[in-house]
Amino acid sequence: MNRTGYELLKRAMDVAGAVSVLIIASPAMAAVAVVIAVRMGRPVFFSQARPGKDAKIFMLWKFRTMLNVDATKRLVEDGERLTALGRFLRATSLDELPTMINVLRGDMSFVGPRPLLVQYLDKYTPRQARRHEVRPGVTGLAQCKGRNALSWEEKFEWDISYVENRSLILDARILLWTFASVVRREGISANDHATMPEFEGSQLTVRGEEE
Repeated sequence: MNRTGYELLKRAMDVAGAVSVLIIASPAMAAVAVVIAVRMGRPVFFSQARPGKDAKIFMLWKFRTMLNVDATKRLVEDGERLTALGRFLRATSLDELPTMINVLRGDMSFVGPRPLLVQYLDKYTPRQARRHEVRPGVTGLAQCKGRNALSWEEKFEWDISYVENRSLILDARILLWTFASVVRREGISANDHATMPEFEGSQLTVRGEEE
């Protein structure tokens, strides 16, 4: 299958999959929203600007897993703000269910490099920036190969590997691998971090990309 046919078929499958998940998971989403409202207060959703394909900015939607920043209550760092409920939602990936709206809108795909923070855009090497050649994904090759237990450089290399080798067969494998990782609850956080340390720029020197 040529690249255009792959992209069209993948988009059709994304739309059908997102609609199916939203319908099937609607009772679970309603229950999660109620529990978050009771345990953590409002809002129940978390939204944040993220770069998508060609670095176009969109608003990512997820269920809220952290308390609001409050220096008076010593709630500043992610580890301090992440609640037991939030850890459960992340471990089971239930926090990702609202992201189906982003998939339906075309901001994201089921499979692709995870959308990272906008402030990272000017920190990528030209090679790392290739992750924006495709739609970001709810899951991706890096999530299957270690998730937050990987270093940033390792994550980016898996992202580029996906960009260069993407296919429907690889997408199917990634979805299966992701399901297995969620069941085993692997790579939820980096060592000594509640989630993942901030990306400060690659420490690796890449031939042809030196400053």
